[in-house]
Amino acid sequence: MFKKSHKDAQCPMARGIERVGDAWTVLILREAFYGTTRFDEFQKRLGIAPNMLTRRLNTLVEEGLMTRQQYSAHPPRDDYVLTDLGRDFRPVLLTLMAWGSRHFGHDGETIQLVERRSGRPVRLALVDAETGDLITEAGHYIAPGPAASEGLRARLARSAQAQPLESNPSVPATGAF
Repeated sequence: MFKKSHKDAQCPMARGIERVGDAWTVLILREAFYGTTRFDEFQKRLGIAPNMLTRRLNTLVEEGLMTRQQYSAHPPRDDYVLTDLGRDFRPVLLTLMAWGSRHFGHDGETIQLVERRSGRPVRLALVDAETGDLITEAGHYIAPGPAASEGLRARLARSAQAQPLESNPSVPATGAF
């Protein structure tokens, strides 16, 4: 069975998921953010089969999210290091972690996002980089960009006019680790 490729889809979410859309790939990226660089470290920390890890690392390198840096010539061994493109995945990873921690934690928080300067745990929020304003469902909608197709423009026209969903006031609007 052949999987449909979304690499050239108009939707940026589909294109992004095509690059990182399986659990192993996201977990490999998580480990890379934790500082893991070596094949055997990824394998040990994730419990992933070597052939699957090889495929996922090769794909991450081919897609430009990671690069290989040789640390041994005999035998040939490489570190797998995040590129700028890979490091740009960090907000997605942090958001996924906050969501998972908030909704699927068994005994409370297992990890926290901490400010380096103060050591204070912080809560993740999505803000407008230009104004610093909090991005909320009530105050924002998804609009078509300049390259959007007519079909996408029609679908997103409904988004602009839709009323925001009711939110649960007992759940904070921002994610917490």
